[in-house]
Amino acid sequence: MAQKMKAAIFIEPGRIVLGEKPVPDVGPLDALIRVTTTTICGTDIHILKGEYPVASGLTIGHEPVGVIEKLGSAVQGYREGQRVIAGAITPSGYSNASLSGCGSQCGGAHGHGWKPLGGWRFGNTIDGAQAEFLLVPDAMANLAPVPDGLTDEQVLMCPDILSTGFSGAESGRIRIGDTVAVFAQGPIGLCATAGARLMGAARIIAVESLPERAEIARAMGADHVVDFSKVDPVDEIRRITDGRGVDVAIEALGRQETFEAALRVLRPGGTLSSLGVYSEDLRIPLDAFSAGLGDNRIVTTLCPGGKERMRRLMDVIATGRVDTGALVTHRFGLDDIETAYDLFAHQRDGVLKVAIHP
Repeated sequence: MAQKMKAAIFIEPGRIVLGEKPVPDVGPLDALIRVTTTTICGTDIHILKGEYPVASGLTIGHEPVGVIEKLGSAVQGYREGQRVIAGAITPSGYSNASLSGCGSQCGGAHGHGWKPLGGWRFGNTIDGAQAEFLLVPDAMANLAPVPDGLTDEQVLMCPDILSTGFSGAESGRIRIGDTVAVFAQGPIGLCATAGARLMGAARIIAVESLPERAEIARAMGADHVVDFSKVDPVDEIRRITDGRGVDVAIEALGRQETFEAALRVLRPGGTLSSLGVYSEDLRIPLDAFSAGLGDNRIVTTLCPGGKERMRRLMDVIATGRVDTGALVTHRFGLDDIETAYDLFAHQRDGVLKVAIHP
């Protein structure tokens, strides 16, 4: 096996470049996978812009599809050559957080076992997936075999986008018959729309101005699409709901204006489920918050990970309950990843998600 590999490396804000690194050594609980497909996430753009800090020299990316190249000496239940995915979030499986069902906040074996965002390791605290090879820690907790018959691109959304979008619906505790608003129909918002439909929402209102995204939103389950460039989305959602408001509002962009609008469209006792990655302080207006007396819930969620979560998501794809095929709009080789970053960061040419094939 080659001793060096190509990787997308964060240098400094504004610079992610294709470089060369040693192929990682494999510890007893690790697995080395040869990456066959990966992608770029909006969070990677926050890193590129310097809005989320990571160490210089880190390989970026957290959405891997690949083949097991080498297994650690203590890893059981897998075989080399097996097709797998790993979630963007890789909990240890044995921390207090993991055993409490909160692997995204996994603190590993240290201290009390909790750490904010601790389960997010790829492209955050350890080298990530935009490379020829990826070291997966705690492999037995995180590697999920890809079912026969599913292509790389069919499962590419499972490690992050599908898991995160669905979690917005799950954290919002959508019930059969609910009315739900989803603010922004980027990849995560589209998956939140699909998740709301799966959980039984009777009416889904998507907020989006781009016609191509509005069309996909309808295919994913939206009953109404509100174009915020033409109407005030709060007024329009209030009109659609006869003034009642929605049971659950999902914020999938990470901006003050969408967070505030999501809060303003809630009925009393409704839930704001926030998925956005925010890069500055949020303000909660007194009237939208009903002075703290509206019985509303505000809940945030970091993408759930681990192999069982990945298995469930791939089952949803395999059984045809959700089709994410429309989300991959562009394809690049790893050698062209800098071009892919430029396209994705500037949201040109109708891009939703790019597939990167090392």
